[in-house]
Amino acid sequence: MRTIKLVFLAILMLAIVTLALANRGPVTLNLLPEGVGAILPLSIELPMFLVILASILTGLLIGYILEWLREHKHRRLAAEKQREAQRLSREVETLKKKHLSPEDEVLAILDKSTRNA
Repeated sequence: MRTIKLVFLAILMLAIVTLALANRGPVTLNLLPEGVGAILPLSIELPMFLVILASILTGLLIGYILEWLREHKHRRLAAEKQREAQRLSREVETLKKKHLSPEDEVLAILDKSTRNA
């Protein structure tokens, strides 16, 4: 598996280097439209491959953040269920210690099921 990962990363790096070499020409990025830019000219000249890579990285970052926010409710629900399971487990243990007797069928069944799990 490690070999496959290294081969994939090598291919990815080769693709990035090829992209950079093919797109070395300068590009002017205007941060404001032409009419507004006359008041406050904000422009920068960069090689095209930097613009492409920055765009890809920005898209990935925005996607990761949106996915993390979308999954928040699932993580919260899982944490609540885990706390509830721990609370119920503690309650069962307390009841077993307090009321465990051979004639108590419900607790005997619970005790057998926890031993089998």
